[in-house]
Order: sequence, then C-alpha cells, then structure tokens
Amino acid sequence: MNKEFKILLGLLAAFLGLYFLPMEHLRFQGAILEALHLAKWYAREHVLLCLVPAFFIAGAIGVFVSQNAVMKYFGPKAPKALSYGVASVSGTILAVCSCTVLPLFGGIYMRGAGLGPAIAFLYSGPAINVLAIVLTARVLGFQLGLARAVGAIVFSVVIGLLMHLIFLKEERAKAANPQEVFLGDDDKGNRPLWQVSLYFLSMVGILVFANWARPQDTAGIWFAIFKVKWIVTALFAALMGFCLWRFFKVRFAWIAMAATPATVLAVALPQYPVAAFAAGAAGLATLTFIGGAELKDWRDQSWGFAKQILPLLFMGVLAAGFFLGSPDSVDAGIVPNLWIQALVGDSPQALLSILGRPEGDIPGWLATIWPLWTNLFASVTGALMYFATLTEVPILRGLLDSGMGQGPALALLLAGPALSLPNMLVINSILGPKKTLTFVGLVVAMATVTGMIFGVIVR
Repeated sequence: MNKEFKILLGLLAAFLGLYFLPMEHLRFQGAILEALHLAKWYAREHVLLCLVPAFFIAGAIGVFVSQNAVMKYFGPKAPKALSYGVASVSGTILAVCSCTVLPLFGGIYMRGAGLGPAIAFLYSGPAINVLAIVLTARVLGFQLGLARAVGAIVFSVVIGLLMHLIFLKEERAKAANPQEVFLGDDDKGNRPLWQVSLYFLSMVGILVFANWARPQDTAGIWFAIFKVKWIVTALFAALMGFCLWRFFKVRFAWIAMAATPATVLAVALPQYPVAAFAAGAAGLATLTFIGGAELKDWRDQSWGFAKQILPLLFMGVLAAGFFLGSPDSVDAGIVPNLWIQALVGDSPQALLSILGRPEGDIPGWLATIWPLWTNLFASVTGALMYFATLTEVPILRGLLDSGMGQGPALALLLAGPALSLPNMLVINSILGPKKTLTFVGLVVAMATVTGMIFGVIVR
C-alpha cells in the first residue's frame, strides 16, 4: 500500500466519521463533555503539582546521576534482590499516580536501568501507596486492604521478572553494550553522592507533600501531615534552593529573585497555595536559563520528557473521559455505568435483567464462566480508566454497594491505579508496542487470576 493511498484512506475515514457523528444522541454529547471535563480536571489538579515536578526529577536523573549509579542499582547486571527490592518499595515513598510515574520511569530506563527493575518501578510507583492502602482497608474492609498491599508488592516483582525473562535476549544485548543507552556526557563523579542525594530528596519531598491527598478521617497522623503539607513543601523547596546555591554554584541573588514571587503569593494568598507553587516552578525554570551549563542540560532533558509525554497524556485523558467518564461523574461516559455494574456483579442476574431475560433463568454455561468474566472485565476496565491517587477507593465503594464482587474489586485495585489509557500511550512511546502490550497483558492476567482466587477465599 503506497503512501498516497494511505492518505486517501485516512481522509476517507475522517470524512465518514464526521459525516455519521451521532451528535443528536444525548449520551454522545455527554461523553464529549465528560472528556473535556476530565481533561480540565487533570490540567488543574495534576499538571502543575504532579507532572511538572516529575519532569524536573526525570531530567535531573539524566543530568546529575551517573549511569554507573543507575546500573549499580537497576542495571541488567545488578543483583536481583537489590534492584527489585528497591524498585518494588518505591511506591511507599513516591505515592504518585499512573501518569506522574512516567517521566521518572523514562528517566531511569533511558539512563540504563534493566527492563525488569524499571517495570517493577513503573508498576510499584502508583500501586504501592501507603495512604491509599490504609484508606482501602478502612473504607473497603481489612481483607481488601491487606490483599491489595500484598498483591501490589508481589505483582511489581513478578511482572518485572517476567518482563526480564520474556525479553531476555534484548536485555543481554543491552548489558553487553551499555554505551547504547548513554544520554550524553557521563562525567558526574566530581560531586559527592550525599550532595546529589540531598538534592533529589528535596525534589521528591516537593512532589510527595504537594500532592498529599486529604484523608477521609479528620484525625490521626495522615490528617496532621495534610494540614501542614504546604509548610513541609516550602521547607523542601528551601532545601532545593540551598542545594542549587551550595552544590551547583547558582548565585544566591538569582535564587532569591526566583523565589520572591512564590513567597509573596504564599503570604498574600495562603488560600491558593497552587498559585505560589506555580510561581515557584516558573522561578526554577527561569534559573535554568541563567544558572550555568548543568542547569541548561537539566532544562533540556526535562523539556524533552515533557514534549514526549504531555501530548500523549492529554489525548489519553480525553479518550478515557469519553469512554468511561471522570472519577466524580454519574453515568456520563459513552459506556453506561449500569452496564459496568452489571458486568462486575456477583451474579449475572443484573446483566440478564438488562437484556430482558426473566429472573432466575441463568444458563449453566454463563454461571460457570461468570467469575472469570467479571474479574477479567474489572481488570480491563480498571486498566483503561484513569485514577488519580486515592480516587479509586470511593469509586469502588460505590461499585461494591451496587453489587460488585470482592474478587473483581481486588482485580480493579491491582490493575487500575498502575495503568490507564494515557499511561499506556506514553509507555508505548518509550518501550514500543511489543513490550507495552506484554506489560499490560501481564498486569491484566495476574489481576484477573488474583481476583478469582480472592473471590473464592472470601466467599
């Protein structure tokens, strides 16, 4: 098929799609509005607080971390217990969503990390969130909370190992030719490790505490941290400024000027901390233009990740909102919530009622395959939906109250937070379709089987 014929087919498909666009249907109109609603919510709630810090951290990995350090802990030849152990518990520190983890994953993978440890990190980052697991246990029950915690840790290691084994030939070639993954000059041995570690601690602290979600209870340690989250974030920002001044030789006057707008906004508008955060991010970006060669490289690396990831994320968010709605929507996506609830219930009776079958008339074959189907459907649906940190818990509470089984609930918890349609699009741009489909398939398959086993145990 020549190029011109492909263009003709593309134009014809676009024409037919527009010609038969079902704009007269209320559900289609609602789905379009829901896609825009989710994109607006994502832009307001996640781009500034989540993605911008993540892009800066990912860029810093490429500039300030030597490849030898990455290879030592995450490389193909690194001890498996060390690499998978570090990767599998990273989520307890980061507490990020399936999209925020992407720049960090891209940073360590492109810096030379082995596929297995990088995948373990990719899964564990959003899946092993201490606050989310505690909230799951309190709202959805101790059994689901414990199963989610154990399952997420096991999944990150097992899926990482399976990816390593499936693509073992490529991993061995990568280990034999490490120069192929270099991202430029690797002369980063002049700065002590403790200085680099302190610098990354400041950035990770900003990412974690700026996104510290409000817990359900208004008492206890989690809520106490939430009340002072912006003070802690400001302290980590001050630590970053100190690191830039002392370790990276950026002039103190420049740092003070860059921080002044954020400080003024924080004092003048304490009720709008995001404004101060945005001003701080703009100030940091300004410093990268005047702070020397290292900071310029840092800016270029961070901008490279942003150009690669952001367009795919926004397209994926629009698609996820169109098909499944936003986390706070009520039956607004193109796929009716009633169908989703019927397809994940303990019994197929709700589905048969929608189809007009008389109550109690359940075919034997349907009853036999129903546990497999409900867990598979929950895994696939969870993998396609976008869940911000903690939003999966109230969504699942509503589904459980509507008749969802315990097994499908666990399957969705194990597949949903770690995957999403936007997440898959970006992973594909980094790993390629073969590795991406394998990773998604492993997550869905393992979540399905685990959900089936859990459903039998708690029945």
